[in-house]
Amino acid sequence: MWEKLFRNMLAKLIRQGELHVTFPDGQTSTFGPGAGIATCRETHDASVLRGLCTRPDLTLGEAYMDGRITIENDDIDALIRLVLRNRHDLRLPAQIRLMRSIRLAFARVLQQTSPSRARRNVAHHYDISNDLYRLFLDQDMQYSCAYFNAPDMTLEDAQEAKKTIIARKLQIEPGMRVLDIGCGWGGMALTLARDYGAHVTGVTLSQEQLTLAKQRASSEGLDDQIDFRLCDYRDLNDTFDRIVSVGMLEHVGLPHYGTYFDTVFELLDPDGVALIHTIGRTGPPMAQSEWINRYIFPGGYVPSLSELAPAVENSGLWTLDIEIWRLHYAKTLRLWLSRFDANLDHIQTSYDARFVRMFRYYLTVCYLAFEEQYQAVFQFQLAHQRDVVPSTRDYLYAKKQDARAATE
Repeated sequence: MWEKLFRNMLAKLIRQGELHVTFPDGQTSTFGPGAGIATCRETHDASVLRGLCTRPDLTLGEAYMDGRITIENDDIDALIRLVLRNRHDLRLPAQIRLMRSIRLAFARVLQQTSPSRARRNVAHHYDISNDLYRLFLDQDMQYSCAYFNAPDMTLEDAQEAKKTIIARKLQIEPGMRVLDIGCGWGGMALTLARDYGAHVTGVTLSQEQLTLAKQRASSEGLDDQIDFRLCDYRDLNDTFDRIVSVGMLEHVGLPHYGTYFDTVFELLDPDGVALIHTIGRTGPPMAQSEWINRYIFPGGYVPSLSELAPAVENSGLWTLDIEIWRLHYAKTLRLWLSRFDANLDHIQTSYDARFVRMFRYYLTVCYLAFEEQYQAVFQFQLAHQRDVVPSTRDYLYAKKQDARAATE
């Protein structure tokens, strides 16, 4: 029964490219017209077919991790890209569309995040091991989208460019009190303190991140300028000249956007500026990847602009600027995967084959989301007053323009 349903589903779905499937009984069938991406998949377990007909996102990821599906040449990119290019909701079976509708309808319930649950969600991903993240991130351990404002940039250069453009949007001056919500391993806070003279309070829910961030501040002699805390942003009651949050809003959860932006409003001084950097959707809201939520980011959610706008508007904050970065995160993720693969021998001494497959699958499906779907990065510049930053973006690029003029 399930094999027949699966065959019918692929026959309707694959309209470009070519997919060869070897079924558990050894028979191989081809789906699609043959023009475009060609890939092969072997299914070793008949129970996988049922999951692919009902919850394909979760089942494909789990079956790949467990070795119940083999992809030709281990080319995850080709298989997922083929699926995404052929994805059309009207051609999907009714049971798949129903499951997705239910998950989207109950998104607010599923993402209710108490402080204790938020800490557990963060620990699931970020407290794996600092040593693992060192193997594929840049030297400053920036675990968010880099900014490729010139061709052939290294990962290190692009992450520095990201921090530079954020600092310019914040218009940091020496002595300013800055809050970094979701400070990670401390790279942004260290940069703003060391290079801009700010006094930074960084909050995280990850014990591993906190420990390393404090070590880094101490080794750079910045203890008197940086205060790293294991703290939920909702528990803060200080006020700050500037607020920055990079890659944290994705973990807040749909029901809590109002609380998040209301908190930014309360913590930001009357003449302050906030910069919120988050992954977002440029299309309508959709149910999140069930596989990503279960194995990578529990409680995570990528919001559409339509879901963020009401919370920002109701907070009372002025939206000074919204910038959308396209494909920058795809480049970042590709570089992370390349570094991960370059260190496989070392990684495999500490992690089993299932973990390695899980992590490679995660990085691949994420860069494909930016290359093949309506996913990008949003940067919101917010304030209480409309005139606390210049009225055009020229000030963000003045130094680059000055440098070009000097060479002419």
